[in-house]
Amino acid sequence: MPPQALLTVLLLCMLLLQAQGGPRERTRTVEEEELEEEIKLCKRPPPMYLCHRPCESHRNCQANNKCCASFCGNVCLSPH
Repeated sequence: MPPQALLTVLLLCMLLLQAQGGPRERTRTVEEEELEEEIKLCKRPPPMYLCHRPCESHRNCQANNKCCASFCGNVCLSPH
């Protein structure tokens, strides 16, 4: 293939990539924002056995428990 043909193909590929645009930012739904609430300090110290079950968000917790920060890391604890 002649070098001019390769340059033309390369130019067309570059133009196609630019025409597609960059990555779009995904809009977050209200439900996603509620799930990613800020992790706050625990209102009371958790029992030691909970320290072996860390959480990263409220989604990791069962029932009505919330993920909160304690002396042993983030744990799921009842908010009451």
